[in-house]
Order: sequence, then structure tokens, then C-alpha cells
Amino acid sequence: MNLAIRDIRHNKDRFILTCLGLGLLISVVMAMGGIYAGLITDATALLRQVDADIWVVEKDTFGPFADDSRIPEDLQYNIRSVPGVVQAAPLSFRNMQLDYHGRTLRFYLVGYRWDGIGGPRHLISGRQIGRKHYELVADQKLGLNLGDVLHLGLHDYTVVGLTRNIVSPAGDPVIYASLADAQELSFQKNNEAIRNERARLAARLKDFEKKVPGLAHELEATVEEIVGNTHIVNAVIARIDRREAPEAVAARILRWTHYTALTSAQEEEILTKHVIEKPRRQLGLFRIILLIISAVIIALIVYTLTIEKIRDLATLKLIGAANRRIVGLIMQQSLAMGVLGYLIGAALIYATYDKFPRRIVLLPIDMGVLFIIVIALCAVGSLQGVRTALKVDPSVILGT
Repeated sequence: MNLAIRDIRHNKDRFILTCLGLGLLISVVMAMGGIYAGLITDATALLRQVDADIWVVEKDTFGPFADDSRIPEDLQYNIRSVPGVVQAAPLSFRNMQLDYHGRTLRFYLVGYRWDGIGGPRHLISGRQIGRKHYELVADQKLGLNLGDVLHLGLHDYTVVGLTRNIVSPAGDPVIYASLADAQELSFQKNNEAIRNERARLAARLKDFEKKVPGLAHELEATVEEIVGNTHIVNAVIARIDRREAPEAVAARILRWTHYTALTSAQEEEILTKHVIEKPRRQLGLFRIILLIISAVIIALIVYTLTIEKIRDLATLKLIGAANRRIVGLIMQQSLAMGVLGYLIGAALIYATYDKFPRRIVLLPIDMGVLFIIVIALCAVGSLQGVRTALKVDPSVILGT
């Protein structure tokens, strides 16, 4: 007969509750691991979607995601002329927040040339942006539908396509717009600011008028253009000839244009090792703490169950049960708790992971490693219970 199974049947309710509690704890560990993997996935989701070989940004900055970068839109033409570059296109990025039908939409606006590169490559429904103005492609995480209209700035924009799992490094869903629309939303000043800027520059021009008569009139048109200029972008991306090394082309761009050029690998390293470094380390520390807590709880549960069975163990010893049978009883119960707790935790997390506000990525290798860790913790946690069981004196049952 299997003593472990018999004992579990005898204390069925307590065993199930214990496994349920352990499963809840393990599900939290799984969630932490999934958030950790999701953090890295989110950080590089947009980078991989853009699929650029080179990112050209403002000199001495670390790119549009880690640093503030503003460069002229027409830099794209200089980049295209660099040997080894096949395609180049400007991109703009901006965090935005909008009240929409009683709820708050927070998203990451990406502007790209609708007839160029850098836009969404895969849609789950709808179509790509087909006009220069007033069309959007949104991530489904925002809860928008095809045909929905968003009022952004001074205009209404219609959702014509939906994507899946395209988010900013901070985890905000992405909305794509044409570059012209995104520039207007990101860089065009409001009317009051424009009037104030014009007045300030006009006052400066009057001073020049006194020194050089006629100069103010000649510069007036230039001032108007400067004040209203929105031809600014955050980065220019480039795709290169596959026969060229990205590092060599990046060095060539830096030498020719004096703007910082980062390869896709360098940009990914900046995102994963700098932008999300602290959250990544914090989540890793939480995982370690939770595993330690799990080990302590498992050891405490097994030890408590062993103490509660002290008279039963003494009886087994009195009737001549071998030590290995007693050890097997405790070890098998401990491992059974670990396996059932893991299965309960896995069922919970797979049933709820898509309800979390941040993406949870459950990697098979992480789940497999966690299973091995749980089994190892159960085995180690049962050692104190085994030690206590082996020290039981059979005379306890006789009351002497």
C-alpha cells in the first residue's frame, strides 16, 4: 500500500487547501516571471516592428526612446545619399493622453511617411493608412474599433486599421498616423504661443530696423516660416544593403552628417540595459524573494504536517515499518504538493494573464525551469520533516 496516498485521502480537505495556497503563491512567482519577460518584449516591440538597420538621431543622444532627439525632416535626403543606404525615412514619436467616451486613452503616437517605411507591417483587421491626413492605425489594446473617430488637436481622425501587441517601451499601446499629422500634433504650437512668439521676434526685428533700414520687412516672411515650422522629426531610420556591415554604414553616416547613427543592435541594448534596467532588476529581485518565501512556506507546511502525524509515525515504527517507508511518505506528500501547487498556479496564470495591464509573456523555458525549482524546493523543504520523523521514539504511542 502507498502510505502517502492513504494519508492524503485521510486528510483530503487540508491537503487540497494547502495545495491551493501553494498554487496561489506559485502563480505570483509565474506572474513576476511573465512580467519580467514581458517588460523586455515590450521594450523592443516597436523597435522590431520598425525593422530598421540604422537609427539616426540628434548628435550625442541615445535615440528617440531613451533621450530627447529633434532633427530636421529633410535630413532623410542626406542619409539616402550615403553609400550603403537603400532606404531612409523620418519618424516622430510622442506620448499622448485623450478622454474618449468617458475613459482615458493613453497611447504612443508614431508618425511615419504613409508611402514609406517604418509603419505597421502586420494588421489584424482593416487596412494601412492610405491618405496623407486624418487616418490612424491603432493597437487593439486600446479597445478601439474600425471606424472609430478620435478628436486629436484640431481635427478628427478615423481608425482604419488595427494591430496587435505593438507598444512603446513603457508599455503604452501605439497609434500610427501619417508623418504630417503626427508633426502637427507634436510640434505645432497653439495659437496663443504662435502669437507670443511672433510678437517677441517682431520686437527683436524692430531693433534691427533701426540699425539696418528695410531689414525687418525682408525677414518678416522668414520669421513667419520659422515660427510655424513643423518639419521636425525624432529620428531618421535607414535600411542598408545586406552586403554592408551596419557598424560601417553607421560610422559613415556619422562622418558625413555629424548626427549620431546607432545600429539596431545598439538601440536594443540601450533599451534593455538602460531604459528598463531598474524595473528589470527590481522584478528579478522580487522573483528571488518570492522563491525564498516559497521555500520557507513549503518547509513549514511539511514540518507542520509531520508534527501532526507524530503519533502515526510512532505507530508505524512500533509495528516495524522501515525508515525508508516513513521517509517515502513525507517525500511523496511534499512532491505531490509541489506538483499540484504548480499545476494550480499554472492554470490560474494561463486563465488570467491576458487581464493584466502590462503584458505577461509565459516562456516555456521559464515555466520548465520554475517547475524544476519548485520540485527541488519541495524536496529540500521536506528534509526537516524527514529528520523529525526519523527521530520519533516508538514509545510515544505507549505513553511512556
